[in-house]
Amino acid sequence: MDFIKKHINWLPVILIVVILGPSLPFKFTGHPQPTHIFDVVGQFLGLEFFRAYGAIIIGVAELVAVITVIMPKTRPFGGLLTAGTMAGAIFFHLASPLGVTVTWMDENGATQQDGTLFYTAIVAFVCGFYLAAKGKDQILGLIGK
Repeated sequence: MDFIKKHINWLPVILIVVILGPSLPFKFTGHPQPTHIFDVVGQFLGLEFFRAYGAIIIGVAELVAVITVIMPKTRPFGGLLTAGTMAGAIFFHLASPLGVTVTWMDENGATQQDGTLFYTAIVAFVCGFYLAAKGKDQILGLIGK
């Protein structure tokens, strides 16, 4: 039981890394799924640059979140960045034409659907929020509170 109590704080870190980490290559390589997602969101926002570069912008933010959440000294900031990016993802899944289940065409023109992105965004958001809340004194110390 002591082992579990001692290492339970790593669970949200592991979940964030497992959720965000594997999606990074897709965001940086022009894979059809993130291309579709950021095209829809960019069109919804009326931001042409977000249609073209949104996947890279968010990919960089998620990469920084993964790196900072791994290191104990920067973990609350990684949690805050994770919660922020995932709040955006959750919002756009619910408020834009993207929807909870994302439908896109793959490289071969076949229709693909994925509903896991929305739910994993919720899990990553909760984990990030937990880490940020746990380290709130460290975060507030940075802004002089």
